[in-house]
This record gives sequence, C-alpha cells and structure tokens, in this order.
Amino acid sequence: MTDANRSKQESARRSFLKISAAASLAELLNWSGSSSAASHTGKWEGAETQAPQSSPALSPLAGLPPLKITEVRVIVTCPDRNYVLVKILTSEPGLYGVGDATLNGRELAVAEDLEKHIAPLLIGRDPEQIEDTWQYLYRGPYWRGGPVQMTALAGVDLALWDIKGKRAGMPVYQLLGGRTRIGAMAYTHASGKDFAEVEDVARKALARGFKCVRAQVAIPGLEGTYGTSGGQKKPEASAGRVANMASLPSTEIFEPAPYLRTVPRLFEHLRANLGDEVELLHDCHEKLDPIQAARLAHDLEPYHLFFLEDPLRPEYKESFRLIREHSTTPIAMGELFNSLWDCVPLIKEQWIDYIRCDLGHIGGITAARKVAILAELFQVRTAWHGPGDIGPPTHAANVHVDISIPNFGIQEMVFFPDVAREVIPGAPEFKDGYMNVGDSPGLGCDVNEEAARKYPYRRAYLPTARRKDGSVHDW
Repeated sequence: MTDANRSKQESARRSFLKISAAASLAELLNWSGSSSAASHTGKWEGAETQAPQSSPALSPLAGLPPLKITEVRVIVTCPDRNYVLVKILTSEPGLYGVGDATLNGRELAVAEDLEKHIAPLLIGRDPEQIEDTWQYLYRGPYWRGGPVQMTALAGVDLALWDIKGKRAGMPVYQLLGGRTRIGAMAYTHASGKDFAEVEDVARKALARGFKCVRAQVAIPGLEGTYGTSGGQKKPEASAGRVANMASLPSTEIFEPAPYLRTVPRLFEHLRANLGDEVELLHDCHEKLDPIQAARLAHDLEPYHLFFLEDPLRPEYKESFRLIREHSTTPIAMGELFNSLWDCVPLIKEQWIDYIRCDLGHIGGITAARKVAILAELFQVRTAWHGPGDIGPPTHAANVHVDISIPNFGIQEMVFFPDVAREVIPGAPEFKDGYMNVGDSPGLGCDVNEEAARKYPYRRAYLPTARRKDGSVHDW
C-alpha cells in the first residue's frame, strides 16, 4: 500500500470512528430519525416506495447523509462454472457491495428468490443495519431456513458487510475485531486413481507451499469415487465442473466394504512415503452409517489425521457420540448445515473438533461469527467449507473471519481459473501455506458485469450415487 493510500484509509477510519461514537451517543439520548422514500432502479422498475418495514433509525450526524439501498442486482454467470452474485447499490454515489449467493446445482432457485422476494424488501433500507436486516430476512417470511433461502440471505449479508467496510475505509476483518493471526492455514485436495497418483499430487501440493493436504483415492471395483475426478489436473483446471456436470446427473457407485478397506491403506501409504510433517485429511462426504464411521475413525488412528471430514449425514447428529466413544481421530462436520442452530448439539456435546459450515449457505458472516463464538466456548475450531462451487466473495469472507477469531483451525481453498478471476476479481491470495486478504476496504472482491454477460448460465447438476443393488445412496 502506498503512503498516500494509507493516509487516505487512516483518514476514512478516523471519520468512521467519530461517526460511530456520535451515533452511539445519539442512541443513548434517544435521538431519532425518519426513513425516507427511495426509488428502485434495478432489473425490475418500481414506483417510488417507502421502505416496506420499520427498522431502527438514527439522525444523520457530522454531515453524513442517510444511506439507503437503491438497487439490488442479481448476476448469474458461468465463467467455467455457475455463480450467483448479489450487487447492492446505495444512495451514496459509487458505494456498493458484492456478495456471493451460489448454491451448486440450484443456482436459479436462489436467483429467483433474490429477485422476486428479497430484493423488493431491501429497497430503502439502511445497508449498515446488517443484524437487523439479517433477522428481518430470516424471521420475517415466517417460513425460515433451508439451503435456498439461507444462501440468498448469505449473498445479501456479504454485500452489506462489503458496503460497511468500504464506508468505514477498512477491510472487514478490522470491523470483526482485527487480526488474530498473520494468515489462514489452508489445505488443498490430492486425489488419484491409485495410491501412487495421490502421493504424486500431494507432493506437488507440498512443493507449492501447502502444509496440509486432503487425500482421496478411487475405490477399486466401483464406478466413480467422490473427490477423485480431478486426478492430475492442475487445481485451477478442476475448480470448475460445468463440463463434467451438464445434461442430467451422472451416477457413481458406492459400497462401504471396499471403501472401508481401502482408505486406511491409502493413509498407511502416504504416511510411509510423505512422513509425519505433512497434515493429512480425508472427506467421507456423509456416506457412512454410525458403525462404519466409528470403525473408519478407529482404523485411521495410527496415521494421525488432522481430521476426518463429514463422516455422517447431517440428520445423524446424535450418532456422532458413537464415533467419539470409539476413536481419538479428530472429526469435522457441517458442510451440509444451512443454519447456525444445526451446529449447536455437535459443538455443545463436543462430539466434533472442527465446525466446517459453508458461510455461503448458513447466512453469511453474521451467522458464521456467532457459530465461531459458540465453538470457542467448547474448544471447537473452525474449518469453513471452501470449494470451487462458491464464489470468490465467500472465499474472501472465510478468510476475513478466519484471521479475526481466536479459534480458527484450517481453511479449505481452491485456485480459481483465469476466466473466473476476470469476472470476479479479488479472491484471497495464497502464499507459503496460508491464505490472506489485503487491506482494501470491504471484502476486497468485485464483479465485472460486462465480462459476466459473456458467460451465460449453463444448467449443471451435482452427481448422484447408488449402491450396486441400484438403491439410492448419499453422494
């Protein structure tokens, strides 16, 4: 950062703090203000309208005009894979926020929710009232929760935090309490058709600077295995999967017996050849029942995994007790959770060691920081979901939270291909095993709307899974 930029940012920070202090004093003295009407100038044209709900208001202070949301744009684009982006514009010229509302395989459902139901509720609201907006959008519709609604809410939440950071002249992590660490330790994926190929991919990751690697291997005798389609592709090439997921869903075949035999042998091979310094992880992807998961966790103990990820379906919360009673292998869970309340029993009972919700599917930063605070009380660390099927704004939000909380554990990450970075610049940087964000105000991401229009939506599905007898299984 140049001296001029640093001076400008520091000036904006001082102004923000003065305004915040004055606003707090005004609230104590019961000063009040009134909401003004605003026009919607987005994709749909609406008449001048009053904000459709009441919310706390403060009088403008220190010459700062009241801030209102004037437009909500929902951008669906496919630069190698589908993304749903939310751009919220305000009454302050040039001030806007960008969020990510991508739900893999159901992108248009989220976009429709945002455009037809949520956007009209936002016009005229104060974008700085993030918590009030979150509560209104979550509890206001009466029908609450679910992955579509919570992903849409997350997209709005991220955009509002982006606005708040930009107006304050600070990166979001500063608004969350400032840095607690120099960076977020990251892990990448190593997969292959056999043990030797997984080892080779893992060595390439270590050479790139990673200290932690998630390992997956094709299971002999089964058609397709979760997490192994990337093979020897560079991470940038396998981050997007639309070419592999077009038409109708593909079907993988899963059987627990060969899986349970193969995975411990994979980690025996990796430990023998990579040594004890590298941290190794494995993703079960919710495929096992409680007894199978307890057996696998026990069998993996000699190889000292950093954690075993998502061993059970999200409905089976009480069954995590069985795994804990039979193994000391650390357990991570939460990828399919879409509510912060889903996390409570696993954290409170200390049945897991890492909570790995997806910020983009549980309601954004506002929900994630509450999960992290709860987890801290029970010595559970965070490991937010960070695959290629969420956009750069969510990856940036992950890191802003990671570097501002005391109980961060590890961060999953991907390298986005050039075409995705063209449309959505500003993804976190990776260096020497750590992810980081810069000092740009807000989240640090943007959307190039002109570039986004070059890559229209392409229908895509996630794979499905069946047993050999033809019955449906969890993918």
